[in-house]
Amino acid sequence: MTTALEAQHLSVSYLREKGQSALALDDVSLSLDTGQVLAVLGPSGSGKSTLLRAIAGLEVLDAGRVLWEGDDITALPVHRRGFALMFQDGQLFAHRSVASNVAYALQIARMPVLEQRDRVAELLALVGLEGFGDRRVTELSGGEQQRVALARALAARPRLLLLDEPLSSLDRELRERLGHDLRRILVETGTTALFVTHDQGEAALVADRIAIMMESRLVQHGSVAEVLDAPATDQVARFLGR
Repeated sequence: MTTALEAQHLSVSYLREKGQSALALDDVSLSLDTGQVLAVLGPSGSGKSTLLRAIAGLEVLDAGRVLWEGDDITALPVHRRGFALMFQDGQLFAHRSVASNVAYALQIARMPVLEQRDRVAELLALVGLEGFGDRRVTELSGGEQQRVALARALAARPRLLLLDEPLSSLDRELRERLGHDLRRILVETGTTALFVTHDQGEAALVADRIAIMMESRLVQHGSVAEVLDAPATDQVARFLGR
């Protein structure tokens, strides 16, 4: 397999009260192969979302580099990285229809209108929302809105899909159902993805590999079976309920 993403020794700090600084990321390194899905798993405040934002270019690095297929993209602005982000709340445009939301990135890229229509129809079928194009997003359930957000994120065929707790606002049954669909969609499209979650069930369901974050550091990285069956430390074992 070809290495797509490399994060090398990333550190990010933030200011606390009285001018003191604290590390949100502390010398974090990981890699991700083309077509793989990596789940970054850890408790709240462990630094996993900061890691995702640093890779996206939304955080200023104190140290480290981000490489894509061997090229250093650390200084590259967000909009030139070719990555797509999907957040917990979906961040859909309430005034737009489902189809218009999905087509947004295609409009920015100035894709011809007929090609946009074909691509939107293809994506809505992929996420199980065929025939929903003319509906307003405010008429959809939470799970349907997340499907629209996923279709929009995939629309421009991103080099890397970054997902920050995309299922956490849904109830348990719906999370599991959408998690299965998310895994299927990522595999079918061959999408390279980094998936942030605090839920080990979601990580096992969606990802090929898991990276465990604890207290701003990456403490374990391996296949789903390696990480869940053989926690590297007592702290990881307690977090996983072992």
